[in-house]
Amino acid sequence: MANKIKNLTAQEKENLINTLKTRFNENINRHKKIDWTNVQKRLEAKPEKLWSLNEMEKTGGEPDVVGFDDDEYIFYDCSPESPKGRRSVCYDREGLESRKKFKPENTAIDMATAMGIELLNEEEYRALQMLGTFDTKTSSWIKTPDKIRRLGGALFGDYRFATVFIYHNGAQSYYGSRGFRGVVRV
Repeated sequence: MANKIKNLTAQEKENLINTLKTRFNENINRHKKIDWTNVQKRLEAKPEKLWSLNEMEKTGGEPDVVGFDDDEYIFYDCSPESPKGRRSVCYDREGLESRKKFKPENTAIDMATAMGIELLNEEEYRALQMLGTFDTKTSSWIKTPDKIRRLGGALFGDYRFATVFIYHNGAQSYYGSRGFRGVVRV
């Protein structure tokens, strides 16, 4: 499914950039050696990435810069709990289609693709947890290795008892407290 490049209005761009800048300044510990001016220039030059960040924001993800690698700024969903607008979803379309009844409306993979983002993988999820405490009451689907997915499973993570846990579930499962967190590289 091809992603159409979406654009924000001038007012939406301004609002989002102001929101991201405020969050950036309030959470310096996530990006100590990164200068906001350079981030903003990159955002303004990449309208499709700005659109994806807006989708993350609209669904409750609270995206923030968490690093710089390979000449790209890295944004993760930094909401305290799994983004509210992305919960109650199966892992992927195959998982959803395998359900006989009580199918959710969407899947984590389909939503991420439509938003122009990717699910965090296990390494990224653990890196996020080094920046704060996330998913203490919720859990988040994470990108699942093909070997596990071919066998019907999918992975998710959460933070309990001062520990990051990575678990497995059937890809067809969904819960009101499980969503997914994304990453965008700009």
